[in-house]
Amino acid sequence: MGPAYVCEICLGPLEAVYDLEALRGPELRARIEAGPRTFWRYADLLPVAHDPTVDLAAGFTPLLPAPRLGEALGLRRLYLKNDAVNPTWSFKDRSVGIGMAAARRFGFEVLACASTGNLANSVAAHAAHAGMRACVFVPAGIERGKIVASAVYGPTVVEVDGDYDAVNRLCAQIGEEHNWAFLNVNLRPFYGEGGKTLAFEVAEQLGWRAPDAVVVPIASGNLLGKIHRGFQELAGVGLISEARTRMHGAQPKGCSPVATAFQEGTDRIRPVRPATIAHSLAIGAPADGRYALAAARATGGRIETAAEEEIVEGIDLLARTEGIFTEAAGGVTVTVLQALARSGAIGPDDLTVAYITGMGLKTQEALDGALPATVRIAPTLRAFEEAMLAAAT
Repeated sequence: MGPAYVCEICLGPLEAVYDLEALRGPELRARIEAGPRTFWRYADLLPVAHDPTVDLAAGFTPLLPAPRLGEALGLRRLYLKNDAVNPTWSFKDRSVGIGMAAARRFGFEVLACASTGNLANSVAAHAAHAGMRACVFVPAGIERGKIVASAVYGPTVVEVDGDYDAVNRLCAQIGEEHNWAFLNVNLRPFYGEGGKTLAFEVAEQLGWRAPDAVVVPIASGNLLGKIHRGFQELAGVGLISEARTRMHGAQPKGCSPVATAFQEGTDRIRPVRPATIAHSLAIGAPADGRYALAAARATGGRIETAAEEEIVEGIDLLARTEGIFTEAAGGVTVTVLQALARSGAIGPDDLTVAYITGMGLKTQEALDGALPATVRIAPTLRAFEEAMLAAAT
């Protein structure tokens, strides 16, 4: 398999395919459990060999029981997969680690991507670690924290006047003219496989079983589709008994083309112009939206939305109950999780996993004006006691 991403016959996207039957047997589980505590422990189910020169030790992030959030939502068996603790603080380190290994294998010298922020951070960091040149393209106006979190690694950061879809079109054109490794364009079949390791890890951390339901944020739609595929592959090699997980998706109402298609019962995903604080999910023409739709429908899942004010409430609820500060995408996930619990789409005793894909310090602007003011006092005991008494009443 080379650095191609479109079938020359049907013009459809290319996907990695594995001989699952050949991998069946106790040896696979033994190799995984003896492997590194990173996503590379699943090397048998990945499309390229491990390359230590580009490895930032991403993956095998915590699967945390969430009893206080679960109590607030009426869910007794709720877990959070906290991918905000990866090396560049988002799930993108999984995909970039695999895409980078492919880029090195094919001899690329320049790494690039179209990004709403998290992917740019990860590409820049991995390139710095590997001693390679990087150029990352982002929409003008994304959060300052994400610009800084890319620029610190020394890439060329290009802000494009337009939304993510305009950035992506430009990158596709550049990729046609220049021999650069655009991880989410010409190396997409490799890069896209990173998402399914979030299914592998959850199943292993649950004692080699799949959850009853998951909630996954949707941007391009790739992550939900790949997590679904990950559970299917584990069943295919015999590491879990079955893959019946209901795949639920979460989108911000201000950019919800996949959710709209789901609710209308159509396969046609109409592009929209994003208008949301959840910039990491602001993809108006999601390339893999149809796969997310198909996964949700095939498993009995749903795709729901979160209004802008609800996104902030979701961030706040997660922080107050479980001590996790998530970016706006996580606020969308928590809000949709709450809606699914209220509607009965997720039952009180369903084994449920919500995916938290990025950390909140990157997107502090989302909370502007939403947090209580600090208490300022003189450096005296009396001032402290007066302030605390006032706060108590």
